[in-house]
Amino acid sequence: MPRSTLYQLVASELRRAIYSGALRPGDQLPTEVELMNIHQVSRNTVRLALGELVNEGLITRTPRRGTVVRERRPLLIHPQRELQPQPEETREAFAWAVSQEGRVPSQHIEVAIVHPAEEIASRLELADDEFAVVRRRLRFVDGQPYNTNDSYFPLSLVADSEIARPGDITRGANRVLAELGHPQVRMVDDIWARMPNISETHRLQLQSGTPVVVYIRVGYDESDTPVRVAVSVLPADKHLIRYELESRLESR
Repeated sequence: MPRSTLYQLVASELRRAIYSGALRPGDQLPTEVELMNIHQVSRNTVRLALGELVNEGLITRTPRRGTVVRERRPLLIHPQRELQPQPEETREAFAWAVSQEGRVPSQHIEVAIVHPAEEIASRLELADDEFAVVRRRLRFVDGQPYNTNDSYFPLSLVADSEIARPGDITRGANRVLAELGHPQVRMVDDIWARMPNISETHRLQLQSGTPVVVYIRVGYDESDTPVRVAVSVLPADKHLIRYELESRLESR
C-alpha cells in the first residue's frame, strides 16, 4: 500500500476518535511507538499522520505530556443580531455574547487617529486627506486571547465623542454612534479565510497550522453613509459564525 495512503488511514482513524469523543480534549494520544504497533506502520508514517492532525488544529504537541487533543470550545457568533434592539442590555455585543455562554470577557484597547489604509478609506468613503479614529482591541475569553477587532470611524464624525478617547465603552461604540445621530441600519459583511501573519500568531497565541477568518463589517447610517468599518481576525478553531435567514412572504 502506498505510504501516502497509510498515513492518511492512520490520521483518519485518530480523527474519527477525536470527533466521536473517544479521545476528548486534553487526552493524551498513544506514543509514536504505540501507534506504530497498533497500525503496523513505520515511525515516519506515524509522524506524517500526526503532522496532518496538528495542521488541522486537532492535536498539539507539548514538551512534557507528548501529543494531546486540543481544547476546542468555539465562541458562537450571530452577526445578524447586532442590529436587533436590546434596550435592556447595557454591555457591548462581544461582552454580552461571551457572558451568555457563562464565560468571562475582557479586552485590551488602543485608540489612535490614523490615515487609514486604502482598503479601509475606500470602505469609509474618505477623501485622501481625511483621518479616521481606530479602536484596536485584543479580546479575551476566560483569560485566553480569542480575536482581534479593529474598528475605524470617520474622525469628523466622532472627534468629540467617547469613541475618540482611550478606554472601554461599556455600552459599546454602536450606541455612541446612534447617540450622535448615526444609528447603523444596514451592514455589509465580507468573510474569508487565510493563514495568520507573524504578528497575529504572536498576539493570538496560535498553534501551528491554525488558520484565521478575516471578517470585515461595514455599517451604514440612515442616509446610507458608511460610519464604521470593523475588521476582526478570528482563529478558526475558536469561533463558529452562524447566520439565520428567514423568508418573509408579503401578504397578498
